[in-house]
Amino acid sequence: MFALSRPATQQLRDALAGEPVRLVECVLGDFTSVARGKLVHADDFVGMGGCRLPSVVMGLTLTSGEPEAVFGPLLPDTYDDMELVPDLRTLAPRPGRPSERTVICEPTGALRTAGGLVDASAWSPRAVLRRVLARYAEAGLQAQVAPELEMFLLTRDAADGSLKAPAGHASAPTRERACEVLSLERLSHFEAYFDDLYAACDALGIPVNGHAHESALSQYEVNFRHGEPLAMADAVFRFKRVAREIAARHGFLCSFAPKPFLGEPGTGMHWHFSVQHLGAQWPHLFAEPDGRDSAALGHFVAGLQAEAAGAMAFFAPHDMSYVRIALSNASPSHASWGPEERSLAFRIPASGASSRRVENRLPGGDANPYLTVALTLGLGLHGLKNGLMPQAGAGDDVALPRDLPTALDALERSTVLRELLGAPLLETYVAIKRHEHAERAALADPRAAWDLTHLLELA
Repeated sequence: MFALSRPATQQLRDALAGEPVRLVECVLGDFTSVARGKLVHADDFVGMGGCRLPSVVMGLTLTSGEPEAVFGPLLPDTYDDMELVPDLRTLAPRPGRPSERTVICEPTGALRTAGGLVDASAWSPRAVLRRVLARYAEAGLQAQVAPELEMFLLTRDAADGSLKAPAGHASAPTRERACEVLSLERLSHFEAYFDDLYAACDALGIPVNGHAHESALSQYEVNFRHGEPLAMADAVFRFKRVAREIAARHGFLCSFAPKPFLGEPGTGMHWHFSVQHLGAQWPHLFAEPDGRDSAALGHFVAGLQAEAAGAMAFFAPHDMSYVRIALSNASPSHASWGPEERSLAFRIPASGASSRRVENRLPGGDANPYLTVALTLGLGLHGLKNGLMPQAGAGDDVALPRDLPTALDALERSTVLRELLGAPLLETYVAIKRHEHAERAALADPRAAWDLTHLLELA
């Protein structure tokens, strides 16, 4: 497995030195990237080297269901404790809580399964990404990534539960009646919210680079600076949580659900990837010095295309995700690639040779950032190592699954994805998603009773 190393006691003391710290928030991201964990006293945090948490959190569905296919066969039905090991590089002040700190943790500790003892790190999306990055380092490579994240600011009608654009702050009470694409006036109505959001991002070290009104009613896009992949996945994980929390304080909802309005564009989470060869005179792997695309760029894309069907179970992890694709506004339905066009799955933006990159446009706002980055980089490395060749042209013959069960079937069949993710994570994920799909399908109105009840606030 690939468990995180536990910091020494003195490292933990030194990390909390300075201003008095009373509580430390130990945070773990689950498969949906919901933040789970607990607040512990600073003395206990140092004494335990983190904290302990029941392993049940790694097998819960979005609605906190406990599938029989998970507990017993894959995770202990006795809910054995696991240890949460803090990554002190992520330790930061909790916004607005001066005596508290927050730190991202990973699970470890032997868990009893039907197949024997397995370390809890096998179920950690963050650990999967660290393992992929270790493979890059072994190959003499490093990656840089930059996310773009769309979100909706919404209110629910108290009478019928319908979704509406919020009114903004008290000094700008008017509502958006129709989509105001790139409107600075509409943006100004939410300055109080974004001011608080940016302040929280500064406290947490989230490198937000700007925002704009997107192409749907009450939809906004937030851009991030490029950076090291693990740090940027941490940033998106933290951003989604803090954006929701601050919206609640302002009296409305922030949602990353993939398709809140059937007649409007959906929510995307697009990631830009570049790869550099460490120590090379010309380090930029995706372009030649004269500006031409390199052969390596095609190999990287080919790795993504070859396993895109199974990867869609992570890029589009809910039934609602496929509504976004079916009622598409530039949401790709094929593993296509090429320059510039925004309907392509793997777009090559116009750029100079030193900034040549691949944009993965498949993930929705409901995708897990750790697994999204791990899969994109892992499959790209698979293509590089095996010299895979991309589908010619737009690749429109590489059709993607149109529903979640088909994507899950493709995921289960894929030996490449099983090796990349590990069997415990893959099998648990599939069991959780099949349980969620069946739960949703049993409802008379799945969109209202499942998607807009649960996904709207947890995606």
